[in-house]
Amino acid sequence: MRSLVKFSARSTTAALTAALISASALTLPPAPAFAVPAGGYADLVEAVSPAVVFIEVTAKATPARGALPQNLPPQLRRHFEGLTPGPSQPQQGLGSGFVISADGQIVTNHHVVDGAETVKVKLADGRSFEAEVVGSDPLTDIAVLKVTADVDLPTVAFGTSKDLRVGDEVVAVGNPFGLGGTVTSGIISALSRDIRSGPFDDFIQTDAAINRGNSGGPLFDNAGNVIGVNTAIISPGGGSVGIGFAVPSDLVQTVVADLADDGLIARGWLGVNIRPMTEEVAAVLGYDAPKGAVIEAVSKDSPAETAGLKKGDIITAFAGTPVNELRDLTRAVATTTPEETTEITVLRRGKPVTLEVTVGTLAPEET
Repeated sequence: MRSLVKFSARSTTAALTAALISASALTLPPAPAFAVPAGGYADLVEAVSPAVVFIEVTAKATPARGALPQNLPPQLRRHFEGLTPGPSQPQQGLGSGFVISADGQIVTNHHVVDGAETVKVKLADGRSFEAEVVGSDPLTDIAVLKVTADVDLPTVAFGTSKDLRVGDEVVAVGNPFGLGGTVTSGIISALSRDIRSGPFDDFIQTDAAINRGNSGGPLFDNAGNVIGVNTAIISPGGGSVGIGFAVPSDLVQTVVADLADDGLIARGWLGVNIRPMTEEVAAVLGYDAPKGAVIEAVSKDSPAETAGLKKGDIITAFAGTPVNELRDLTRAVATTTPEETTEITVLRRGKPVTLEVTVGTLAPEET
């Protein structure tokens, strides 16, 4: 589980007391009750837990560094040879995942299996399998594994994340600190969170307790559908403080389908360096707040250069998607099929201009 920035909270006793006093003086209509399913989550957990897996990873050992110079005098060589560390031991890692097809396709996080030499998957019933990493995407932190079993494996299904609302109840199942089959519940605390981890930041925030080892595990709705993949936490001390993040299922399904095909992700490329609009420029253009992506540079022989984009252009829409923040553009371009031709709208010297651009192919990241 990736640990992000550390936050602290302060008590506001006076404000809370005032709020309680004022609330007691009001007569409000009864609010509708939104509770956990009748009988709790036991039926849901019983249905989905068999498909949630425990992942053990062995990463390659790091070679020893700092070899002694060849021309070192014999006395010094004997002295320093005793101080030079040998090869490091292989590193062990733990994570979670879930089975999405009866023939053994499993979803987890990229950072769980990144650099793995061996990957072992353990099911809730105790069976273990060696897993192959079919493909892995660092930009969305999603990976697809494959195991071979002689019988059909238990599976869970994806639900849609586009209809989620803040306050919806969720259940996380995983293996925090190696404690297999741990279940926690909570609500969706926020949607579309940008935690500055990459161009696809659009996280579900939840207060369901997730910890190290929950990475790659599923976040379920009340119907037992996977609506997110747990991927990161904000933690001052390494444990849950009720701020966790999951990749939305709609994005996960797209990435999984692409990876399962050939292990690779095909993403669009435009070829521009961009920055946010300044407050001063927004005021001149009559905007209430800055929006759009200002082009700082156009790469030579890029799709952007071919389309006629220029330094200083302000991109306001791409393929019909409004560009309010920089991530709106990076996501819209990346999710466009390479070699597809689409429209891009820019402000040039204050006037809107629409151009056609044929999107290129983004070179894969080195991992």
